[in-house]
Amino acid sequence: MPRLGINLPTFDPLLVGGRPRFVDAARLTEELGFDAVWVGDHLHVPSPVYDSMVAIAAVAARTQRVQLGFGVLLLGLRHPAWVAKQLTTIDALAPGRLILGVGVGGEFPAEFEALGLDVHQRGRLLDRALAELPDWLSGRTTPALSPPISALPPVWVGGRSDAALRRAARLGDGWLATWMSPERLREGRESLAAQAQALGRPCPRLGLALSVHVDANEGRAREAAEDYTRAMYGMPFEKVARYTPVGSADRVAERIAAYAEAGVEEFVLTPLTGEPTAQIPQLAQLREILSRP
Repeated sequence: MPRLGINLPTFDPLLVGGRPRFVDAARLTEELGFDAVWVGDHLHVPSPVYDSMVAIAAVAARTQRVQLGFGVLLLGLRHPAWVAKQLTTIDALAPGRLILGVGVGGEFPAEFEALGLDVHQRGRLLDRALAELPDWLSGRTTPALSPPISALPPVWVGGRSDAALRRAARLGDGWLATWMSPERLREGRESLAAQAQALGRPCPRLGLALSVHVDANEGRAREAAEDYTRAMYGMPFEKVARYTPVGSADRVAERIAAYAEAGVEEFVLTPLTGEPTAQIPQLAQLREILSRP
């Protein structure tokens, strides 16, 4: 049985507005037995978006068990000392529950321009921050930050590129892929294992960020997915439909099972809806279906 987590609604592409829903969604996710909650991270995108660190801190204070993942944090946009201070504070609220997913970003160059950074250096910025962050987290710097974190969080490297795969093999505890077929993921996992072995490292775990919508009415499910994809990513749903399971719980679970057979151990499910608290109970059916003998 793979681990299932929910990507919380820190983005509002459908302009629902109102009070932020991510804390209530996280509490419901925990009550329904999911393994983790995750948040995305951007400074500026076409959609309204809340700060990932603040959102995770709020969720940490209102949950007891679920792991808290960044899927993914644009670490290269930040000074690692401030990131360490924020992560140690969150860890104090939720000891041992953090998952540090990281990525290079770059889809929205204006984020880098606003911070005086070169988007073409995003890989180097991330690598440098990853190299420095453990010392800041552990209090091994000058000045030494206190209190140090209780334990270094596992690092998951997000992305679809060969560079992301190499970075995961070199530095990651996991690789968080997205928008890939089971066949491509299986190939990526084999490459990841070979690269990690060559570096004398254990093979990182395989995760997948997967957008979904569960509804017995498949036409209605597809319509919801189309609306969300267009608003969030500015592209037609057809471009990613083959990687985006929608429809009945059995149909979506069948697609997830195919990914699990390809080696995926951790799923980050994004409900394609402006009302996630209505969709999360539908996604809970997937746990029951996948756990059947």
